[in-house]
Amino acid sequence: MMAGKSTLPAAIDPDDLALFQQAVSGVQPIADTGRIAPAVNTNPLTPKSFLQDERQALQDSLSDYIGWDDGIETGEELAYIRTGLRRDTLRKLRRGHWVLQAELDLHGMISVEARQAVAAFLADCCKRGKRCVRIIHGKGLGSKNKEPVLRTKIKHWLMQKDEVLAFCQARAVDGGSGAVVVLLKSS
Repeated sequence: MMAGKSTLPAAIDPDDLALFQQAVSGVQPIADTGRIAPAVNTNPLTPKSFLQDERQALQDSLSDYIGWDDGIETGEELAYIRTGLRRDTLRKLRRGHWVLQAELDLHGMISVEARQAVAAFLADCCKRGKRCVRIIHGKGLGSKNKEPVLRTKIKHWLMQKDEVLAFCQARAVDGGSGAVVVLLKSS
């Protein structure tokens, strides 16, 4: 603003000015206490390094490399039970003892997308209290070599997740060798 210029717009209607002056005629200025109110930050910042660390931890926790000693594999069927659980838990899972409460379909996803989707799905299921879920990985008929690429990766990813108690190949009516049924810890 230039010195000597009025702060009022050039074309103020005199009736509007009179109405404004009448409305504020009884207003008293607030006494100055010397205090300055702090600005309220409604959007707290999250350090970029924290977000990068979280993404790296998620990626590391779902690596494709793990020893085969940690689970049970019978022929072509995928099966795993966490150490310390009773064997009949796996039998019950195979027979459909628990109701499937949620499912994730990985058809059309590449490994990186599938890994992220599985991690997010499991976290959401645990948060919502889902115990028995199905992950459809497909039979590999649409893959380059007609082999189930995600099937082996799913096994590795699930074995590394603490919330997974057991998993096995789905019953034929639930997807057979193209899907896996997972039993999760209760929340």
